[in-house]
Amino acid sequence: MRVSLTTSAGRAGRPNEDFVGAVPGAVVLLDGAGIPGAEELCAHGVAWYTHRLGGTLLGGLSRNDGRDLPDILAGAIGEVAAAHSATCDIADPRSPQATVLMVRAHRGRLDHLLLADSFLVLDHVGGGPQVVTDEREVIARRECSRPLSGVTPGTPEYDRIRASCATALRARRNRPGGYWIAKDDPRAAREAVTGSRAVDDLNGIAMLSNGASRIVSPYGLTDWPGVLQLLTAYGPSGVIDRVRQAEARMAGGPDAQAPDDATVAHWTALPRYRL
Repeated sequence: MRVSLTTSAGRAGRPNEDFVGAVPGAVVLLDGAGIPGAEELCAHGVAWYTHRLGGTLLGGLSRNDGRDLPDILAGAIGEVAAAHSATCDIADPRSPQATVLMVRAHRGRLDHLLLADSFLVLDHVGGGPQVVTDEREVIARRECSRPLSGVTPGTPEYDRIRASCATALRARRNRPGGYWIAKDDPRAAREAVTGSRAVDDLNGIAMLSNGASRIVSPYGLTDWPGVLQLLTAYGPSGVIDRVRQAEARMAGGPDAQAPDDATVAHWTALPRYRL
């Protein structure tokens, strides 16, 4: 097992709300959701939540007890919720939350779980990469933002409609027909995107947070096969460096995006299982 990990805060002076870590046979990547007003609800903050949940997940995976990934995630969400429910308003829709991407090699299979919009790239032997993600948040955001079409940004009407869209999106969080994310309800784990394939069919995998996936979309600096080539040649930092360069070039322009926390894990030499 060989895992290379890199994470980069989006802005200096602010905590990195991503988390990445590995234990023998498993890797976890989380992307914290920093929602305005969350600091008023939780004294710990989004970075604390993401790092606490990530550490708890690694602890559960390290037991190697055969539990399925949704069970491990549900237990971790419940444990972290209990750790700050007495001091924080964890039920509020704006309270700390995170996307989750877990990958585990177990008995010759590579199992994965995704909750919200991180990206898993499976590098198949003798074939191209397969990209797995959970698109439900992106779909919900697109649907909730339709009323903004044709409205001039920066106007009072735009700001009013945008606030209404944000409220509508929060109402879809962890609800049937909406999207699911790790927060305070362990039941969200059962709604995750999961899958499994034979380890022997894979050369390796890549895991990217939303901020790192910008290298493909929206920046279009490369495609997913190109991401794997970059990882082989330069490691995870090579992917993130290119994202930061694109953000700097576009700063101040009409298509500029605020720099986001970016995290990449590249797992090669997958453990093989032999009877």
